[in-house]
Amino acid sequence: MSKKYKSEALAALHQSLSELHDIGIIPAKTMREFDSSCLVDVKPMSPKKITEVRTKAGVSQAVFAKYLTVTTGTVSKWESGKKHPSGPALKLLELVDRKGLEAIA
Repeated sequence: MSKKYKSEALAALHQSLSELHDIGIIPAKTMREFDSSCLVDVKPMSPKKITEVRTKAGVSQAVFAKYLTVTTGTVSKWESGKKHPSGPALKLLELVDRKGLEAIA
């Protein structure tokens, strides 16, 4: 999967620094810190948007939950606003929104 950068300039700079890291000029810790600062953060997703992503995929809450490896109750709570996805689940939701359910199938 390709990384999504904040700008084209940061993507180009990242490529150059990665090459310097590969030949041992830039230490791993510095590269990790730079990675963190260049990559786009995943933004929170509203209950309405989660429902929209699922319905666009054409699946029930139960099927959607299986794809995301969460419970049906969790999807229900996300869609009603009682809970909010975070971490890997939020990243998967964003991926499904951009590329469709097939991207995680």
